[in-house]
Amino acid sequence: MAAARSSDGSGPLRRAVRAMGRALRAPFSGTARGIRKATHAHGAGESGLGKLIELHAVNGAGDVMITVALASTVFFSVPTDEARGRVALYLAVTMAPFTLLAPVIGPLLDRLPHGRRAAMAGAMFARVVLAITMSGAVATGGLELYPAALGVLVSSKAYGVVRSAVVPRLLPPRFSLVKANARVTLAGLLATGVAAPIGAGLQTIGSPWPLYGACAIFLGGTVLAFTLPPKVDSAKGERKARLVVPHEEGARPAVPRDEAGGGRSGSTRAGRRNGRGKPPGLRSVGPSVLHGLQANASHRALSGFLIFFLAFLLREHPLAGQSAAVSLGIVGVAAGTGNACGTAVGSWLRARGPEVIVATVLGLALGVAVLAAVFFSTVVVAALAAVAGFTQALSKLSLDAMIQRDVPEEVRTSAFARSETLLQMAWVVGGAIGIALPLSGALGMSVAAGLLALGAAASVRGLLGAARRGSPHPRVA
Repeated sequence: MAAARSSDGSGPLRRAVRAMGRALRAPFSGTARGIRKATHAHGAGESGLGKLIELHAVNGAGDVMITVALASTVFFSVPTDEARGRVALYLAVTMAPFTLLAPVIGPLLDRLPHGRRAAMAGAMFARVVLAITMSGAVATGGLELYPAALGVLVSSKAYGVVRSAVVPRLLPPRFSLVKANARVTLAGLLATGVAAPIGAGLQTIGSPWPLYGACAIFLGGTVLAFTLPPKVDSAKGERKARLVVPHEEGARPAVPRDEAGGGRSGSTRAGRRNGRGKPPGLRSVGPSVLHGLQANASHRALSGFLIFFLAFLLREHPLAGQSAAVSLGIVGVAAGTGNACGTAVGSWLRARGPEVIVATVLGLALGVAVLAAVFFSTVVVAALAAVAGFTQALSKLSLDAMIQRDVPEEVRTSAFARSETLLQMAWVVGGAIGIALPLSGALGMSVAAGLLALGAAASVRGLLGAARRGSPHPRVA
């Protein structure tokens, strides 16, 4: 009788519990399998790029958790005038030292080429410790919060520099660098979009909870960094790059010449094998990359400026008919959507004619900024945020393509590290201008247009001239 009850009662009950467990797990396991399939597609799994894509998604999710916690303490929890003071203090304590530390990051990482996995894991674990440290001070907004925020900022940017240097090592076959960077960037954007509302939900429980979430995320990222392929730590054949135009070549990147005919050899390695080329030493990156870097610096300065300036402007003067929170949300969603669209378009275009693309999107951003200064309104401000996100993403992918095409493999990693450091410094400068400017919409948009105009004046002519001359290394796939 007991056996019958067991087979008729508890057996079906156990099966029902197992079925319910499978049903509850299915959305999560199915989502995980879908994410893994997407990140590992087209050879990215075999090359190791898929793991880097996942690591960058973890990095973006953790960073946005910390951003939510800091924003609630430094910005949203106090009146506008006090918030301006707190953000100014934040800039003074974190951004000013960062401008001194940022130029050191690239050269320092050049000296540690064999420890890139450890460097990324260290950048993750440092933020684990710092998030725990900040959790005790985030509710009060005490001064001890700011040195920890500086540490988070430096760790985040150090990770970004190393990640840019790692991507060329993990390219799948027939995979362009611009496409690889587009995938990595898009993963970070998607993770940020998912984690932001989760962080806001944790904030309702208590101010330290987003930091606890960041701690858990970065702890997972620390482990994930060590799962990258060992070739990430290889530095075979690498040299350092200088971000200057070579005097001896004028408007061309320095490349070996063929002794027989004085022309450019197609391969540095081939030149060394045949005894006709100079071994690669400390090279320049060439005018296309330099002008592309100038244009991208103006985009990054605009990004930093808009983040800080619009945050205070829209809090004090919301968009017509909207609350301050809704106004900030509209601008934030517009910028994120534009960034994602720029990344997708960059991958689709595969950066053909990258000099023309960089010059075109810079002109587009400048035109919209001028319109925003003349016709300041809800629609125009949202349009500027979207265009700024779109053009920054597409311009950065095109710069990546020029580095891939024009910079020899032996110095490409160093060029990525140093260019990323300079772009982060431009963001800091733009943010400082944004916090210092009076809260006038027309004035702010005029300054935004001025930042882009400076970039256009410095770079567009050189970019179009380089496009007319053509590249000596047309290797962008």
